[in-house]
Amino acid sequence: MSERYFEDYPPGAVFEGGSVEVSEAEILEFARRYDPQAMHTDPAAAAHGFFGGLIASGWHTAALVMRLLVENYLAAESSLGSAGLDELRWPHPVRPGDTLRVRATVVESRRSLSKPDRGIVKTMVEAANSDGATVMRATAINFVLVRPDSGA
Repeated sequence: MSERYFEDYPPGAVFEGGSVEVSEAEILEFARRYDPQAMHTDPAAAAHGFFGGLIASGWHTAALVMRLLVENYLAAESSLGSAGLDELRWPHPVRPGDTLRVRATVVESRRSLSKPDRGIVKTMVEAANSDGATVMRATAINFVLVRPDSGA
């Protein structure tokens, strides 16, 4: 990824965030440590459950999406962290063998009034599975440095 600063995140800009395959072993490992519900940890029980099979924890999905955002959207030289997420949703389950693709769309970007060396970028983050169904959607709020030569 090339260097990216606040000026490189104009409203309406769309960034493809890469992809990751989700394995059954990863689903089981994550869930056993962090979300030990049968739908995530027990393939036999999950087969008879509401989702008709094993599914990834939403938190596992969020962690995978975050990794892709760090690798393909947020720039190491300018990212200052996040104020959080709004409206985090998991409309469809993630299943073993799914490949997730991430897209980030800048919804709003504005310079900080109190700290002129940075801006606030709101991004609609969407992850889709192998069939194109949205498996995660959230609005991220990030603090991003302005380009050093911009006169801030």
